[in-house]
Amino acid sequence: MWNERESPLRIEKRFEFEQYSKISEFMEKIEKLCKESDIYPNISFGKNFVSLSIFLDNKVISDREKNFSEDIDKFYLED
Repeated sequence: MWNERESPLRIEKRFEFEQYSKISEFMEKIEKLCKESDIYPNISFGKNFVSLSIFLDNKVISDREKNFSEDIDKFYLED
């Protein structure tokens, strides 16, 4: 589940990985999705995690942002 945060308004999620090589594959999928959807989240990662923050323009998550976050969840579940 994505967590909603305020100041600034955003949704965030941390994804855990057992192998660093899986992070690279996950990031490649995110990169392609970003280009297709024109949404560019803040991304941080370490040897076993990737954290994403999607900043929201409105007071609620839009369908576009919701679909984007759901696609990322699907990428994670594929691995």
